Amino acid sequence: MPFRFYRCDFSKHRFLAVLVCCLAFALSSTDLHAQMGGGMGGGQAQAPAAVTKPKFRDHIHNRDGMALRREEGDAIVGEVRLVGNQVISSADILAELQTRKGRFYSEETVLSDVGRLNDMGSFDHVTFETEERIAAVPGSSTKQSQKIVLVTFYVRERAMVSQVIYHGNYRMNDRELAGRSGITAGDPLSEFAIETGKRRLIDYYHEEGFNQASITASIGLPDDSNAVVFRINEGPKERIHDIRIEGASIVSESRLKKVIQSRGPMMGFMSYVGNVADMQKIDADVDVLASYYHNLGFLTATVGRRIEYDHTGTWMTITFVVNEGPRFTIGDVQIVGNEFVTEESLRRRLELKANDVFSGTTMRKDIGEIVYGYGELGFIYAEVNPKTIMRDENGIVDLVYEITEGDRWKVNSIRVEIDGEPHLMRETTMLNLIEIQEGDYIDRRDLETGRNRIERSQLLETNPTIAAPPDIIVKPLEESLR
Repeated sequence: MPFRFYRCDFSKHRFLAVLVCCLAFALSSTDLHAQMGGGMGGGQAQAPAAVTKPKFRDHIHNRDGMALRREEGDAIVGEVRLVGNQVISSADILAELQTRKGRFYSEETVLSDVGRLNDMGSFDHVTFETEERIAAVPGSSTKQSQKIVLVTFYVRERAMVSQVIYHGNYRMNDRELAGRSGITAGDPLSEFAIETGKRRLIDYYHEEGFNQASITASIGLPDDSNAVVFRINEGPKERIHDIRIEGASIVSESRLKKVIQSRGPMMGFMSYVGNVADMQKIDADVDVLASYYHNLGFLTATVGRRIEYDHTGTWMTITFVVNEGPRFTIGDVQIVGNEFVTEESLRRRLELKANDVFSGTTMRKDIGEIVYGYGELGFIYAEVNPKTIMRDENGIVDLVYEITEGDRWKVNSIRVEIDGEPHLMRETTMLNLIEIQEGDYIDRRDLETGRNRIERSQLLETNPTIAAPPDIIVKPLEESLR
């Protein structure tokens, strides 16, 4: 399994240290049915083959922008012409081409160039034609001749956005809207891009509380056919005046208000602080409240919402309506799918038992215990899928844990790769931070402990803006030898 330590910061130097564990997995059932435990030895991985350095000729050829496809041909490109471009410069277009003067002609390369020009997004249509000529080879005393191919690319440019106009925006300035729409002068004129920009603007207005905002987008003005115009009707900025919760008997209203994200006026008197009405957030709060009740054992609880506006249409009162339903107790707990670990040893790890009140928090804790139990034995990819089955009896639910054990993994070998200034960072320094040994079955808890120690060691760069954060990565043996 690979362990990666990226960019160390040690004695004012930065390093890149990558610790790699190459793994060979083995499955064993002889020592797992009585209890969770076990361990076996492992083999050694072969060192990967040395990287072959490319030839200097290939390196130079690739740097020129063309993949080396052939060493000879029966025709030479005599000239590359461009027809039809007016806004896009010829230099920018030629930089995308691999067909170039003096190279051997290849129709496959020309067809690839057509695809590359289409991918630029600046052309509606791209085609080409060729013209063959016979010319004498310069400097030849035997009057040798060479076939010359003249390649002409015909392009038809897309219309470009000449200007973007925002009309009707009074609460949002043009700079804010331009950053959200993503449409700027000089972009290809695309109805799809303009429609996408309009939707982003509407989402932005809704986030800011303008839930009644509407926007239309059009192309063209009497004196400018390529102008893009967004006509905006902002509407009022809506704020939350009050939040109420009806139907809650088990949990207090004040507690439920802390669970949701929407907020009314701060402290009841600061009417313009933190109470912008975001309808997406309000709708999400409905799901949050329902999940909260389900977690408490009210598995059939439902939540709705009601919104009332004042006479100005700018202040709203939100009422969340809760139908709690019965609180469920557990009828039976079943474990299925376990093959290498006994059901008895798994049940000892469970906290939820028959006749207990259902708790989503406790169920997730039990799932973690099963996963870590398997992880201690080398089943580091074991998964547990819980299912709740409601009985015909009111308020009774059966709990089923479906287990996918996966393979059992063992450490075959551990490698440390250091990039930067490795003479200041020894391999033993990295190995001392983890408790995994070659030949041991991989323990999932040891993996996470090793990750935490690496991050807290202050030997490695953990800022993701500078380098990838340190990590421990598990790789199969055959993959690590590639």
